Amino acid sequence: MPADAPSPGVDLPAAPATAAELARIAADRATGQLAPPAPARLHDVVPAPEQVRPDPAGDFTLSPDAAIRVSAAARDVAGQLADWLRPATGFPLPVTDSAGPGPDGPLTLTLSSIAAPPAGSPAPAPPTDRTSAAGAAGGDVALGDEGYRLDVTATGVRITADTPAGLFHGAQTLRQLLPAAIESATPVAERWAVPGGTIVDRPRFAYRGAMLDVARHFFGVDDVLRVVDHLARYKLNHLHLHLTDDQGWRIAVDSWPRLAEVGGVTGVGGGPGGWYTPDDYRRIVAYAARRHVTVVPEIDLPGHTNAALVAYPELAPGKTAPPPYTGTDVGFSYVDPTDERTYAFVADVFGELAALTPGPWLHLGGDEAFKVPAERYRAFVERAQALVAATGKTVVGWHQLAPAAHVDGRVLQWWGTNGDDPGTADAVRRGARLILSPGNHAYLDMKYAPDTPIGHDWAGLVDVRRAYDWDPGTHVHGVPVEAVLGVEAPLWTESVTTRAEIEFMMFPRLPAVAELGWSPRSTHDWAGFRERLAGHGPRWATAGITFHPSPEIPWPHSATAGIPRQPAHGQTDTVA
Repeated sequence: MPADAPSPGVDLPAAPATAAELARIAADRATGQLAPPAPARLHDVVPAPEQVRPDPAGDFTLSPDAAIRVSAAARDVAGQLADWLRPATGFPLPVTDSAGPGPDGPLTLTLSSIAAPPAGSPAPAPPTDRTSAAGAAGGDVALGDEGYRLDVTATGVRITADTPAGLFHGAQTLRQLLPAAIESATPVAERWAVPGGTIVDRPRFAYRGAMLDVARHFFGVDDVLRVVDHLARYKLNHLHLHLTDDQGWRIAVDSWPRLAEVGGVTGVGGGPGGWYTPDDYRRIVAYAARRHVTVVPEIDLPGHTNAALVAYPELAPGKTAPPPYTGTDVGFSYVDPTDERTYAFVADVFGELAALTPGPWLHLGGDEAFKVPAERYRAFVERAQALVAATGKTVVGWHQLAPAAHVDGRVLQWWGTNGDDPGTADAVRRGARLILSPGNHAYLDMKYAPDTPIGHDWAGLVDVRRAYDWDPGTHVHGVPVEAVLGVEAPLWTESVTTRAEIEFMMFPRLPAVAELGWSPRSTHDWAGFRERLAGHGPRWATAGITFHPSPEIPWPHSATAGIPRQPAHGQTDTVA
């Protein structure tokens, strides 16, 4: 994609726009092209909560003198909630100690367990797959590591959880229940009403994530942090960073400095390269952790390694440096699986990365090593898995790792397009768990429609309904739901070059995948989802988030002409 090509999904100025300009244009939609949405209802949350009990008599209005009262353990989440609400409301919203004198204020965050259900009542279903919320609708449920309870009455709002992560998810739900104008960066004259009632909520799957490929096109720290915010908004809790590929190596490794200094300077199409220093990476990890998002770093091996071979020719099978690669073909490069120097390299790289990564996962890649003979590939994977496990981390890899011997805790990320996969099912029988990322449903780099100006179509076209209409619990034949760790939506960036383009490919499909990961299967309903999702368009516009105005979604508008047309690649566009 040419560097000066316009981003899709927004009205474009005559001159090439920067990402900041595109974000400003998107924000203008809030008052221009999208009419004010209807007030939020308790059922409008995305992802859909497990239990919703509205109380029309309990609507709450946030006042200028409101305070957020918390226990000490909830103070960080309360501070983030206040940061979300202060700009648009203009209210000071002080965060105060709930143990102090006087009654609790109207916004209360606590860290205390919901009472256990009475003796003899049915036990809640396992958190990996709750097929129905109806059985618990009248009583309390165990909230677990990420669940929360939100109570809204005329006199206040209370979020209760067992963990800070649960409080954080509850605060994100409260954010959605306020008017869309709450996303404004400047004060807005608005009645800040929250619909009354109770939500009790917890996730279906433990792992819910998205992947950003920073190897094909490099994205700086601030862009990655913005992606973290997008994930956290919809209760996704893992960010998979694809850090290395043929086109660029994006993480500095002290023991192998040329990986970044030589292998990190290129990108697809000759675009600028770049890499993260250890301090950059620590900043991403810390920012994500505060938002209860775990970073999953990937070093793709044994294939997708041209950038590493340019930097260190001794890793190549012929011990000769290949030329730098800026195209988009795959499957031609690999490290030498017969040389002990290769395994020293693997041990050093994953050892340093493990030391920088507090999360439990290290992603080994393993896909599309087409030129490595099957037996040598399997032997390499088994040694590499052992080296990752030696760091104390759990191995994650693309499902091509399936034939290799199992190591404790191993997770395979399945990206197929046909759920009939005996090899993966066999790996599950031997102990593997799965993260589901089907290319024809969850890949965010697939085009929405034939005229989408960026993206791919090798897995087909993925509109919003296709992203939503599948069940991770039954998608791969022969794999029981108990073996499904969760879902992930990958975004490969061969044709994605800017922050605005990242957002255009993520929205509105990212919330669809998020709902599959979080919500009970019983809530899965396309008609209801599209109606709930429609109310998020004004929120994204107000927040300056670029998004594809999919014709499948009934966005709030006064006329069809109010929705911006998608420009053809390389052209500007205007609204009728």
